[in-house]
Amino acid sequence: MTHDVFYIDGMRSPFGRAGAKGIYRDTRADDIATSTLRGLLARNPLIPLAEIDDVAIAATTQEGDQGLTLGRTVGLAAGLPQSVPGFAIDRMCAGGMTSMTTLGSGIGWGQIDVAVAGGVEHMGRHPMQFALKANPAMLEAGLLTEESLAMGFTAEILHDSLPAITKDRTDNYAEQSQSRAWAAYEAGFIQPDLVEIDTPHGIANRDEQLRPSTTLESLAGLGTPFRENGRVTAGNASPLTDGATMSILAGTNAVQRFGLTPKMRLVSYAFAGVSPNEMGLGPIPATEKALVKAGLAISDIGAIEINEAFAIQVLAFADRFAIDQTSQILNPWGGAIALGHPLASSGVRLAIQLARQFELDHSVRYGITTMCVGLGQGGTMVWENPNFRA
Repeated sequence: MTHDVFYIDGMRSPFGRAGAKGIYRDTRADDIATSTLRGLLARNPLIPLAEIDDVAIAATTQEGDQGLTLGRTVGLAAGLPQSVPGFAIDRMCAGGMTSMTTLGSGIGWGQIDVAVAGGVEHMGRHPMQFALKANPAMLEAGLLTEESLAMGFTAEILHDSLPAITKDRTDNYAEQSQSRAWAAYEAGFIQPDLVEIDTPHGIANRDEQLRPSTTLESLAGLGTPFRENGRVTAGNASPLTDGATMSILAGTNAVQRFGLTPKMRLVSYAFAGVSPNEMGLGPIPATEKALVKAGLAISDIGAIEINEAFAIQVLAFADRFAIDQTSQILNPWGGAIALGHPLASSGVRLAIQLARQFELDHSVRYGITTMCVGLGQGGTMVWENPNFRA
């Protein structure tokens, strides 16, 4: 028994700089998530709140203000009726993506009509510190290493194994991400999907870490914190970020009952594992699996939103699928290097951006959202544009 799964809408908070200078430094993670969900629900008044079947909200570090079963607590705080259940989920960077695939599967099986899927990460309050959480027995057995628990080291390892991807190439890609993100802002493509959030330090209404003045010269002069004379820098990697994302998914029944207009249809999805030391390769097998499930080839894909944890990881993906790194198919509005990567929330940001691109370009039929995941995984979702016209 299968049913169509539709992405109805999505919104996100502006992404803030993690740490003492960030706009969310004195704002709770669950409050960022609550404000984001309220904004999304207000933009979709046709959906009766009591008809929402479930809420899944992801976080990588589930403690303190981003613990306590986020789907339930944030749902209640955002004004959902007590009858609406919720849960929390974790797949590190792909937490939000997994919220979408988990609830999407429920819709596809006919057990859910409409649901909310999202993610939040306050990296200023909850730094990663993966090495402190690892089971020593796994380290002793070599299942994990000190390098695999620090994402920057895994990016350096990718550089070692992929010499064709030079630091010059990653810096060029990073500069491109910054310039494309700024151009998207100037064109007004990003702002419609941002929820303004009131904080003790002012109104958050745009992403805080955009660096439009980035040049190849400035990137070349940055240090390499993960390895002496390395190739990974603060400029060609995503910055530490605070933020939340939310989306609404629905099946055909809810679309018809409530008069909804889908922005995307989910075609397939897949997750895959790789060596934890080469975490950045994860999107490659995940995309291969998802394309097979969809009965498509990479040549059928007209839009790709890939999370830019590190430039090296994006370029490994691009080279594997013979995509020019300057192609407009690949992150045409920039990505996490410019906008930020609040871990568990990023998978939904990719969908938000792809849906907006589908709305503007009816010549693209299929797109993908894809990302690498800590501890050696990748995730990919294949989407169809309901606006497509041949």
